[in-house]
Amino acid sequence: METPILSIITVNFNNNIGLKKTLESIKQQSYTNYEHIIIDAGSTDGSKATIENYKKETPHLTYWVSEPDKGIYDGMNKGIKQAKGEYLYFLNSGDYLQKDILSQIPFDGTQYIYGDMLLIEEKGKRERIAPDYPTVQFFSMTHYPINLASYIGPYLPTEYTIFITK
Repeated sequence: METPILSIITVNFNNNIGLKKTLESIKQQSYTNYEHIIIDAGSTDGSKATIENYKKETPHLTYWVSEPDKGIYDGMNKGIKQAKGEYLYFLNSGDYLQKDILSQIPFDGTQYIYGDMLLIEEKGKRERIAPDYPTVQFFSMTHYPINLASYIGPYLPTEYTIFITK
C-alpha cells in the first residue's frame, strides 16, 4: 500500500455492535487512499473477532491491537503513533460516515477539514450541529506532522452517535 492521505483511527471498548456499524460505513466508501487503525481496549464482547474478520476483508486495516489501556485518550494517542497519513480522522466505534462522504472531501493540504454533524440520542432525537459548534474540532480531520500530534481534547458522552455529513 502506498503512503495514505488519510489515517482513520477507531477507538473501541466493549462496543461490538457500534464497531460493526462503524466498519460497515467505512466499507461503503469509494475513496480508497486511507489506512484504518483500530485500537481496542481489551474488549470482552466479541469485538476482537469482529476486527479479525474485518482484517480479512480489507487491505486498509494497517494496524490493530486489543489490549487494556488507560482510557479513550490513551487509545487515541496509540492510534496517532501508528498513523502514516497526512490527515488524522477519529471515527470511534458507534460513529459512522453518511453515504460516500470521503469521496467528496478535497484532501488538498488544508489544515483542518470539518463538516456538519447529526447527533442522534438513543431516544431518536435528531439535532443538526453546524460547523461552528464547539465539539466539531473533535470530529474533524487534521493535517499536520504526525510527530507533533497528541490528543488531549474534550469528551462527548457515549449516548450520542456522530455522523459527518456534507
